[in-house]
Amino acid sequence: MADKKDESKPAEAAKAKEPAKKDPSKPLEPKVQHIGGESIVDRLLPHMKKIIIAIIGVAVVLSAYYGWRSWREHQQEEQTDKLASVLDIGTRPLQAPNLPPDPNRPPGYTSEKERATAALAEIAKQDAAGAIGHVYRGGLLLDAGKLDEAIAELRQAETADGINGALARESLGIALETKATGEKDPAARQKGLEGALQTFVAMQRDPLGPRYAYALYHQGRIQQTLGKKAEAKALYEKAKEIGGATELAGLIEQRLATLGAS
Repeated sequence: MADKKDESKPAEAAKAKEPAKKDPSKPLEPKVQHIGGESIVDRLLPHMKKIIIAIIGVAVVLSAYYGWRSWREHQQEEQTDKLASVLDIGTRPLQAPNLPPDPNRPPGYTSEKERATAALAEIAKQDAAGAIGHVYRGGLLLDAGKLDEAIAELRQAETADGINGALARESLGIALETKATGEKDPAARQKGLEGALQTFVAMQRDPLGPRYAYALYHQGRIQQTLGKKAEAKALYEKAKEIGGATELAGLIEQRLATLGAS
């Protein structure tokens, strides 16, 4: 009997080692997977304060950005309104001095000087000097007869590139020429005209650049004023060739006629 009992013990031990069979009628219980002994939430908890601070920081940055953009848009709208107010005056057509005012229209102006003076007053009223730009304000000062102020204003834009720079140098040359022709001293007049000539030379050096034909035309005018007819004629003809059939061509024909050319 003792031998039989000993034989059954190994069999029972082997049975105990076998994995228990799953009951198919019972649902499987999901187990939470841990990484490195901790769940994702467990790992985040010590850093929640940093995460919250980071979220608040992003919210503050976004709020500041959209606030700044809204402020910029508001500023641009204000600048646009100021510019429109000035241009409304500066672009009004001139009217004959003997005509009665039209009650259905804004007041008109009888001369460029009067209109420019009104536009400059509007710039000061609206504090719109920054919105209007050096070239336009310099042109208004020139039309208003404020030559020294116009020259100072236009010099701030004479080194600009593109069309703005060309227009600034063109207006500056005209301002220098106007001031020179008003000089009573012949030496000062000569020096002023030569300075205007150099400004028109620098106005546009690129034959393909904007207003190149006008730069040549202005140089021709100064040369003619200085008594250099041959140089003036050559410049007029070159400007006419480059400018083509434009308004400038008519002006050149008038100048050539004064030189005795057909």
